[in-house]
Amino acid sequence: MLARRVIPCLDVDKGRVVKGTKFVNLTDEGDPAELAERYAREGADEIVFLDITAAHERRGTMLEVVRRAASRAFVPLTVGGGVRSVEEMRDVLRSGADKVSFNTAAVATPELLTACAARFGSQAVVCAIDARRLPLGDDGVQKWEVVTHGGRRATDLDVVAWAQRVVELGAGELLVTSMDRDGTHSGFDTELLAAIATRVRVPVIASGGAAGPDDFVAAVRDGKVDAVLAASIFHRRLHSIASVKQAMALAGLPVRPIEEGLA
Repeated sequence: MLARRVIPCLDVDKGRVVKGTKFVNLTDEGDPAELAERYAREGADEIVFLDITAAHERRGTMLEVVRRAASRAFVPLTVGGGVRSVEEMRDVLRSGADKVSFNTAAVATPELLTACAARFGSQAVVCAIDARRLPLGDDGVQKWEVVTHGGRRATDLDVVAWAQRVVELGAGELLVTSMDRDGTHSGFDTELLAAIATRVRVPVIASGGAAGPDDFVAAVRDGKVDAVLAASIFHRRLHSIASVKQAMALAGLPVRPIEEGLA
């Protein structure tokens, strides 16, 4: 069984790492390159950078931030926000990213995923899906809608159907964020995660709601995901990457070991 990855997420706005609750009420959490270096040193398997206002402001992504982080954090980097073309993905990869994440651009131009996968390989194409719960219908089945532009715009896309479609289009990995749980420390939405992970053939990363190590275990065990992502609990040192991995290992989940002294 492949090791389950633990991934810190750096939401970046105006060159600084920020964190909010349900995508609003943002607070400053530090310099992205410094945080990336710290997390790499502390045992992060990967790091995700998301330029959270690029799509809304209709601008390109933060290439200089990527360059600085890549020069200091020697773990795989996924970068998202503001990439709308094959050429822009090329620029992000040349800046030091290993993978590029698409969200709003994928909804606006789904064929972009196919073009980027053909050029750079599906393993480099991540589709980020921001999901918001819908009221239960008459059939009693829970559904979620896709939200874009940093949580600002709802769509008419069903999350599970969209996840299946983007994999067919070429996405090699999915980053699924529960907008309802984001920043709330109420645990991952394992129902959402399992609904997607059991229907696609690519790795799924859980995001939104982590409060402590047990939530990471639940995301893998109940949500069926391949990786778990968090932001504020790591930024504010509420929990360490080492403590999360220790809990996962004790639960029988395979993780990449961390050097002694970091737990």
